Amino acid sequence: MPDFNLHAPEGATKRKRIVGRGQGSGLGGTAGKGNKGQQSRSGGKTYPGFEGGQMPLYRRLPSRGFSNTTFKKEWQIVNLGQIESAFAAGELVDGASLFAKGLVKKAEKLVKILADGELTKALNFSVDKVSAGARAKIEKAGGKVETPSDAASVAPTSGA
Repeated sequence: MPDFNLHAPEGATKRKRIVGRGQGSGLGGTAGKGNKGQQSRSGGKTYPGFEGGQMPLYRRLPSRGFSNTTFKKEWQIVNLGQIESAFAAGELVDGASLFAKGLVKKAEKLVKILADGELTKALNFSVDKVSAGARAKIEKAGGKVETPSDAASVAPTSGA
C-alpha cells in the first residue's frame, strides 16, 4: 500500500524573520542593520551618483555639443563564408532567411554582408548593405545583389 505521508523535505520551510522585538529574539537592538546612520534608517537610501552632498560629477561637468548616439545605425555583420555553409544554390539571402538560419540575432535590424570567405554558389541577396569586395565575389559566383540604395538609383523619375 502506498505511503501518503506527504511533507516538505527537511530544511525546506523556514520561520519568518521578525526583527526589532527585543534582545532576547536575537534580532533586537539594531535589528540586523549594523549600527547608527543613514543606512540603518527606514528609507535610508541614496540615488546613483550621490557623493555625500558634494556637487556630483555629472553636475560639475558641462553638457555641451552634439552626440550622434540617437541617430547611429547598428549593423548586423555577416561574412560570405558563413553564408556559403548555410545556404544552398539559388536561395534568397535576406534578413528573415539569415535570422531563420541563426546568422543574425534580429530579422528586422540592418544587415551588412562582408567579403570574408569564399562564395561558390549563385545566391540572390536582398540586404541593406554589401561591401564592394563582397559584391564582386557574389557577382563572380553568378549571384545577384539588391540593396535599398540600388533600388533608389534605378527608380523612374516623372518627366512632367
